[in-house]
Amino acid sequence: LAVVENLEREQVITEIPHRRDGGSESFYHMQAIPTTFEDGAKGCTIVLEDITERRRYFQNTMFLARTAIDLVDLQPVEDICQYTLDRLLELVPGAYAYLFSYSEAEHRFAIRAIAGEGFREGLTELIGRDPVGLVLPADRIFGAPYHQTPLSMRGLLDFVLRPEPSSWSFYDLCFGAIPEEACKAILERFDIVRVCCTGLVWRDRLYGIAGIFLPSGREVENPETIESFLRQVSIAIARRETEEQLRLSEARFRGMVDSSPCGVALIDHDDRFAYTNRQFVDISGYEPDSATTSAEWFRQVFPDDDYRQEVIDAWHSDLERSVPGRIRPRTFTIRDRAGTKKTILSRAVTLPDGTEYITCEDITEEARAYRLLVADIADLRRREQELLIKDRAIASTRRAVALLDPDGVVTYANAAYLALWGYQAAEEVQESHFSRFWERPDEIREIVRTVLDGGAWHGELAGLRNNGERFRADLLGTPIVSEGGRVIGIMIAVTPIPKEQAEPEKMRGVLV
Repeated sequence: LAVVENLEREQVITEIPHRRDGGSESFYHMQAIPTTFEDGAKGCTIVLEDITERRRYFQNTMFLARTAIDLVDLQPVEDICQYTLDRLLELVPGAYAYLFSYSEAEHRFAIRAIAGEGFREGLTELIGRDPVGLVLPADRIFGAPYHQTPLSMRGLLDFVLRPEPSSWSFYDLCFGAIPEEACKAILERFDIVRVCCTGLVWRDRLYGIAGIFLPSGREVENPETIESFLRQVSIAIARRETEEQLRLSEARFRGMVDSSPCGVALIDHDDRFAYTNRQFVDISGYEPDSATTSAEWFRQVFPDDDYRQEVIDAWHSDLERSVPGRIRPRTFTIRDRAGTKKTILSRAVTLPDGTEYITCEDITEEARAYRLLVADIADLRRREQELLIKDRAIASTRRAVALLDPDGVVTYANAAYLALWGYQAAEEVQESHFSRFWERPDEIREIVRTVLDGGAWHGELAGLRNNGERFRADLLGTPIVSEGGRVIGIMIAVTPIPKEQAEPEKMRGVLV
């Protein structure tokens, strides 16, 4: 009024507020212009422009810019749920707000935060417990009567609760987790008539629900801003969850690598060690840090210049012929900090980002065992060849030869033995007691016992061929003695005696 009464020149006043009976505010831009009327009287012309929407747009834009920065800068330890509700009440003063989190793994909602003057305390009194932490049956929202999906929950939904519900009652919206009488008492105490809620959805995944309870006379004047803000919150929660999953995955991988029985090292693009596990350090005795290059480490574990250059050349040769993802195995001999030589099996692979992933395994004992095994195999082959020569010599001799085990059972018979007794195959005599082939078995058993006691027996005996024919033969039995001096068998050599030289009724033999 002061401006109008003493107006001498044009004046402009911006953002003149006007509060309506319902509590909402309007803003105007006023232009006061000095005016001389037709009768000569002086006055002014007032031009009012409603700038409420323009001002609201500017405020909402600034609000979203501020919250976008806040959500990016919000530290993991800070409560994003409480921050969300505080900002909602900033947009709708005098209302009450809540936020449900959703666990996809457990298929349930839980109340994470409550905001509004005296709201949490009042709810605690009416339902008999602190509402924060209350679990709600989530599976009901996707079935009858709700039939909701993450996509259908993206927008801001408006439900009239009093005096008569427009569709779902407050009891329904609580999924029956709060008694119906308590639901009615909550609406009455806080004079709640409506609720606006929306799902915290990002990329078709539901992270929770946020809602605003509106007392009588309160309105949501900027639903698009609320939706945009809650979309920012959804992205921030999704990012937090992704970061947490990544942190857990990295911790799991780090724990797995740290406890690996093999040494593990990562070498970055600058040829410096980015990571080594405990086993890698134990193998070499040296602990490279982030400033240590592979060349410096090579000088430590390969002190001999010529051998070190040989290793470096092999490394570069393998690298030139390889591609990312292909394993390059090599065996090297290093010298650890204590001066001990170790044989190391190294496996290197280039990762897609160019980092070298290397595992090292101490195979010193395995290499030693391998060398001993190779030597044993060579010795066995030599002995096998010697035994083959001896076996061929026995098999080729014209004298009948048989080998007996300590029980006097035939385990081997050469061709001359089979021919002398008239058998076609060795299987016909093997596994038979040696006494079977002689006229007087008792005498043969006695000879076997004599030889097993360590003596040799030589004499003439009467043998029985396969067809029952009797013949005289010269028999020589000698013990087979192991390296330890134990008798492990008998070697028998038999030579037939011509009939004119034989003495048929008398056994002649001597202990040699």
